[in-house]
Amino acid sequence: MNIAFVMLTYHSDEPAGIERAIASLAAGLRELGHSTLVISANAADGAPDPHVVRLTSVSFPCPVAYEEIPLLLADTDAIGGEVQRILAEHRTDVVCWCDAVSGLGFLSPAGPATRTVLMVHFPRADEAMRQSLAHRPDAVVTVSPFMVEEAARAGLDSRAWHALPNALLTEGSAPDASRREELRRTGPVRVVARADPQKGVADLLRSMPPGLDRPVQVVLAKAGFELLPALQDRYVRECAELADALDAVEILPPLAWEEVQPFFEGAAVALVPSTGPESFSNVAAEALSVGTPVVGFRMGHLPVLIGPAGRSVEFSMPGDDLPALRGPAVRVPSVARHMSALWLATTELLGDEAGYHEASHQAPLRTDSCAPAQVAKEFLKTVGL
Repeated sequence: MNIAFVMLTYHSDEPAGIERAIASLAAGLRELGHSTLVISANAADGAPDPHVVRLTSVSFPCPVAYEEIPLLLADTDAIGGEVQRILAEHRTDVVCWCDAVSGLGFLSPAGPATRTVLMVHFPRADEAMRQSLAHRPDAVVTVSPFMVEEAARAGLDSRAWHALPNALLTEGSAPDASRREELRRTGPVRVVARADPQKGVADLLRSMPPGLDRPVQVVLAKAGFELLPALQDRYVRECAELADALDAVEILPPLAWEEVQPFFEGAAVALVPSTGPESFSNVAAEALSVGTPVVGFRMGHLPVLIGPAGRSVEFSMPGDDLPALRGPAVRVPSVARHMSALWLATTELLGDEAGYHEASHQAPLRTDSCAPAQVAKEFLKTVGL
């Protein structure tokens, strides 16, 4: 069977959940013997990829600001016609629109013989999303039950949607018990994040507790898209300046996809400081897959993914009261209070030998369902194949 994915921002090694989810699902489908194709509007970023076709009717700058994308997609006749030709040339059986806008869900340029799947990776209920649903895709697939519920809260009829976890592109290996104990006592706290303020890295560094007796290593990467022009550059500079003032903190270069799990394998704990709900959290899944406990906020799908394999900290809206932290009460901004609670949960986990090792034991079990071939099989069932 021939299966195509349309995601115009797609690059290999893109520090973004959608691109990684596409790559891992495609790998699983190929493992089952199917052919896959990704249709992108980005320029090639390395050696030619036989599984990627790049459009000539539209080209995205890198990075592209979200506000620019509708203008770049204004010539819908040319873009839709080229996509249809590509799908026909590759005798595509199933095409996945991987976003309402950047995945061309709003346009849905597929012939009548091709089954269509709308993939929903982050909450949206805008006009593009409603147009995408109005095309009546054969299936709507999202990444977690949280996303199904979030869509319903936004007024969309998500009763027939399917929640399918993101697959892990590579298989991780967990350290043995003695190495894990060594990491608990002296290993680094590690963070991997896209350069986006909502990922919470700058706020985390501002709230770092004094006297932390271990290194903090942060991988911060710029994606091929951003909310506002130059936002990522500004955010990287901000985080670098904060790190320069903290002896224990090191900002590291971006990682290739296959390097993320080995990086987390050498961590005492993985922090996910996102201040907005994660629809799935590939970063957390990759850390868990190698036995590294995860600490993050209790919102979105993240606490469900972590379960007993780490700690989840309440994140209340501004004006709500957090449980009192240890020590004297201090008036600090709301986000700083939350980050302090996140650090407290981290240090308490690292100080609890039995609890830490139980979390580490549970961690790989949390991603048992994330093998590419297994996710691919579920995907095929979901779309009725």
